[in-house]
Amino acid sequence: MSDDSALMRRVRTGDAEAFAVLYDRYSALVFGVAKRVLGNQTSAEDVTQSVFLSLWSKPDAFQGGNLGAWVATIARNASIDILRSAAVRTREPELSANIPSGDVIDEEVFERVRAGQVSGALQRLPQEQRDAIERAYFEGLSYREVAEQLGAPLGTVKSRIRAGLRRLSETLRGVQAS
Repeated sequence: MSDDSALMRRVRTGDAEAFAVLYDRYSALVFGVAKRVLGNQTSAEDVTQSVFLSLWSKPDAFQGGNLGAWVATIARNASIDILRSAAVRTREPELSANIPSGDVIDEEVFERVRAGQVSGALQRLPQEQRDAIERAYFEGLSYREVAEQLGAPLGTVKSRIRAGLRRLSETLRGVQAS
């Protein structure tokens, strides 16, 4: 955490290298939170970009504490704002002259179906594999951080993730990745 504070001090002076280190460290976490809330990869990428743009342009907004928790909260709030905005738009529908083609709508439907299949396959994994994968891929933790949180050796966590990903791959083999 003190390392994050030092990096944030450097970001406040315009140090792009320090910003890049923070991005590498927390972008997967921000993306994972946004993807989980929004259920849409493109929107999650937009939220990730927005969070880090804010961090770069307004570094004084971070007043200290746990930077990872802070950026995750910012990502969650930004994602919820998008959902609320979408809810308002759906309550007051307007017919657009530019109605999207059926292909765009089809792809959105297929993306949601695939996401549901992945979620279902993940739920069928043994608990220890699912916990390790969710922490690494949805919370953006490193394998070492996952090991620390689970109180398990690093090699065991790597094995659980590898085995879980292998099972997911086998389960989802029939799902088209287009």
